[in-house]
Amino acid sequence: MIIDSHAHLEMSEFDSDREEVIKRATEAGVGFIITVGINLEFSLKAVSLAQKHKNIYASIGVHPHDVARADNNTYDALKELAHQQKKRVVAYGEIGLDFFRNISAREIQLKAFGRQLELAQELNLPVIIHDRKAHKQCIEMIKSSGVRQGVFHCFSGDYEMAKKCMDLGFYISVPGVVTFDKAKTIQNVAEHVPLSSLLLETDAPYLAPIPYRGKRNEPSFVIHTAKKVADIKRIPFEEVAEVTACNTMNLFGIEVSAKN
Repeated sequence: MIIDSHAHLEMSEFDSDREEVIKRATEAGVGFIITVGINLEFSLKAVSLAQKHKNIYASIGVHPHDVARADNNTYDALKELAHQQKKRVVAYGEIGLDFFRNISAREIQLKAFGRQLELAQELNLPVIIHDRKAHKQCIEMIKSSGVRQGVFHCFSGDYEMAKKCMDLGFYISVPGVVTFDKAKTIQNVAEHVPLSSLLLETDAPYLAPIPYRGKRNEPSFVIHTAKKVADIKRIPFEEVAEVTACNTMNLFGIEVSAKN
């Protein structure tokens, strides 16, 4: 079994064929999918999708791009959603900092990130971290928050950054970017980070791996990421799939029996 630890199946890109996408993932051997909310609207959609499919779980939160539009009512609603859907909501995120695009002002991002780290702790949920061009700030805020369970999604740092994340108890999630010829930094991370600290993801509908680069990504494509990691580490594909699946289930509290 393999797991896609981070997708956005609730997004409009899947409105025309969502059920077919989920079916293809199952046929490809993807045992579970974590579909990740980026604001209140999409968090509600993610939870609704998880309620309909035993192999899908949801994460809720407000992405740094969206925090300027969030208020107290937003966070209260997310908190209530987590309480109401404890069996389907397995993480809080994706949350974090994006100093590359700065769609939300940095000051707003920093304040919202701190608040959401506190909320994740209150809910006792692992966090899914979005970190783009904000490595130092993310590490410092997580360290001071006391949060020690989570994953840096679509990891964009180098191996030194990865070590800092692992020292805080976090997993490193490898996206399809690792299959790109020029993606030497993430390939080096995939080589040197222990398999016991890695997750695999698609970030669908974004960042499709080779041979689908430039097309809409979907959870079934995670097998190509796993194959590339196996090649980099010179170990069997089956080992990569099994260990990263176990890592994902351990982080998010998923049991194989949940599908039955």
